[in-house]
Amino acid sequence: MPTTRPASAQPLPQQPAPSAGDPRPALDEAQREALSELVRLTPVVDRLGDLFVGAGHELYLVGGSVRDALLGRLGSGGVTDLDFTTSARPDDVEALLRRFSPAVWTIGKEFGTVGCQVVERETGTTWVVEVTTFRADAYEPGSRKPAVAFGDTVEGDLLRRDFTVNAMALELPSRRFVDPYGGLRHLARKILMTPAEPEVSFSDDPLRMMRAARFAAQLGMVPAPDVVLAMEAMADRIAIVSAERVRDELSKLLLADAPRPGLDLLVGTGLAAQVLPELPALQLERDEHHRHKDVYEHSLTVLDQAIELEARLPVRPDLVNRLAALLHDIGKPRTRQFEPGGKVSFHHHDVVGAKLVRKRLTALRYPTDVVKAVSELIALHLRFHGYGAGQAEGGGWTDAAVRRYVRDAGDQLERLHILTRADCTTRNRARAQRLSAAYDDLEERIAVLAEEEELSALRPDLDGNQIMELLGVGPGRVVGQAYAFLLERRIEEGPLGPDRAREELLAWWAQQPR
Repeated sequence: MPTTRPASAQPLPQQPAPSAGDPRPALDEAQREALSELVRLTPVVDRLGDLFVGAGHELYLVGGSVRDALLGRLGSGGVTDLDFTTSARPDDVEALLRRFSPAVWTIGKEFGTVGCQVVERETGTTWVVEVTTFRADAYEPGSRKPAVAFGDTVEGDLLRRDFTVNAMALELPSRRFVDPYGGLRHLARKILMTPAEPEVSFSDDPLRMMRAARFAAQLGMVPAPDVVLAMEAMADRIAIVSAERVRDELSKLLLADAPRPGLDLLVGTGLAAQVLPELPALQLERDEHHRHKDVYEHSLTVLDQAIELEARLPVRPDLVNRLAALLHDIGKPRTRQFEPGGKVSFHHHDVVGAKLVRKRLTALRYPTDVVKAVSELIALHLRFHGYGAGQAEGGGWTDAAVRRYVRDAGDQLERLHILTRADCTTRNRARAQRLSAAYDDLEERIAVLAEEEELSALRPDLDGNQIMELLGVGPGRVVGQAYAFLLERRIEEGPLGPDRAREELLAWWAQQPR
């Protein structure tokens, strides 16, 4: 059985004592108002509370909505996902929810969870409700799925939750605040602690170790020392968790406003070595002359700077942008070489990195479009340096080279702009200004050519049907070769026009072996 943490485990500030006869933990006026605002914004909770209590069951609002209300993080639009815990067993929960909503799902019923969707007619808000029977679940050694045992008390249910800040509840419809494990005090101190001993909590669900890193990023919370020690000791247990759950937790961490503290925690505890080993591998040993920059710290800085530039994107936060920024240099450990004269090189780390990231993100079950976009960005992230070098030498790219840059980037062009700019972390101000000016120039040239030539739809001057008609051939390899020839001419020369395109195509065709 899990044990609660001794009260003396961490020194905590004194809280005002509850008034006589008040069973609730001490809440100040602002916190009481926050919880009242939560209920006001989510009127379904009282109706659901009346329904369950009327049927002889207990019902509590739990989890992130309670925590976020106390943090003042409900947001202008309120919350739309609501989690409840109840004394009712799953069959009873399903029956009650079917009286409450026409849209009920039972996909998690074997684990005690039944969900439904409710639309508030007055506001048009759609609420996604999940109700879970009091439970005490744990992973068996070597198992990927929890063994579920239903419980009888809210205190027992909250003891099984991941962290004390998520183990606070609001009883319904009485609105009694329930906080048996000190979550309110820990929230005030931004300390991340587990209701049970951390070894027990992380054995119950090893993904909670990654969730600690996510809360460090999302909420600015600092794990208690014994939580960190348990993460270090149990990091290899994350292997029993499915790749999909690991992926989702990693994505939530990366999409936080400030992912760096969470990533540092993953690396420092050894969790990253289990789920994303390419990240700690960036901590390359440096010789006494420091002949290359700290690649890990550089990558985190690039991530920070890429996040700052996300205003350029239509939707943010942007997962592809952040994965590419964090992992753009993962090919460096494989390609590092010490050259004559003391220099260090990383030749072709862009190509190697693109292959590595494709393999890793595929193993983590990321969608194919995400894997493709991130790997393409990493493969292209050094391309601009040829432009900057050409400018420095008094030359520069031809229009054809600019067109090819746009063609190769495709629909990732804006993200490539961000990654390339974010990749400048030099402390040499003059060099940083030169690189920025060079990229400004490149973007301006792209904009001019795009306006003149419709670069976003870079195609040959003749389509496939016109090619077949002109050459007198049917569909097949020849048409593809002719199309590639005309596209290359389009990139080199700009728009040819139909007449010139026909002439050049016929001249090319005359030279082809029959």
